[in-house]
Amino acid sequence: MSTAFAGKVAVVTGAGSGIGRALALNLAQRGAKLALSDVDVNGLAETVRQVEALGGEVESQFLDVTQRENVLDYAETVKTRFGKINQIYNNAGIAYHGDVEESSFKDIERIVDVDFWGVVNGTKAFLPHLHESGDGHIVNVSSLFGLLAMPSQAAYNAAKFAVRGFSEALRIELLISKAPVKMTVVHPGGIKTAIARNATVAENYDQQSVAKFFDSKLAKTTPDQAAKTILKGVEKGKGRVLIGSDAIALDLLVRVTGSKYQGLIATVAKRVMPRKK
Repeated sequence: MSTAFAGKVAVVTGAGSGIGRALALNLAQRGAKLALSDVDVNGLAETVRQVEALGGEVESQFLDVTQRENVLDYAETVKTRFGKINQIYNNAGIAYHGDVEESSFKDIERIVDVDFWGVVNGTKAFLPHLHESGDGHIVNVSSLFGLLAMPSQAAYNAAKFAVRGFSEALRIELLISKAPVKMTVVHPGGIKTAIARNATVAENYDQQSVAKFFDSKLAKTTPDQAAKTILKGVEKGKGRVLIGSDAIALDLLVRVTGSKYQGLIATVAKRVMPRKK
């Protein structure tokens, strides 16, 4: 087993499905002890069942990452249960599809609360324990949409760009202070999860059409492939991990073209993206 994970205590939020579940299973296979959470208690229970079938040591708890005091309490609970905390995977997230003009303030706030503040809450709550372990690692899941903007994704873009900026700034701070904590920000491309099917949409979009478009056109990488790529990046101490050929190609597009990529995206989006009602 890899010394990067064997015997380490790893916390995974959003562990009830998708990348979170795949991370839990892959970490268990590598000998990590797991603290798993989600708002989906049924999905979380299934993840626990699969981890235990692998012989993994696991504790689970319902957790809404937007509730800061609960996240702070959860960090203390995990520390008490395992005696240490080595890794936190801030993975919990939700999706939303809607143009800025048709999106309510509440729609935008909800995405930012979960996808950005949830990451901040998890990072801040667990960082002291990671320092104390002497061998800490924070993994914050951003998105391909934390690297480039897309129409109808302004709220999600805002949150995921914020995760990227927050994480990269923290990594620089940790490097300056020579802290015993590493920082990795992850940018998955299209992953075959239920995030699009569970997404909310503005009233002028059809949810099923949006989900079908994502599943058929964008979701190319499996959660297991994503988890393996993330853990390889953690093992190597990488600051940034791109997942999928789409993330790699579009990151390069932005770097090469600068803001000109926005015109290219607009041209393609007119032809292929889900239509408004």
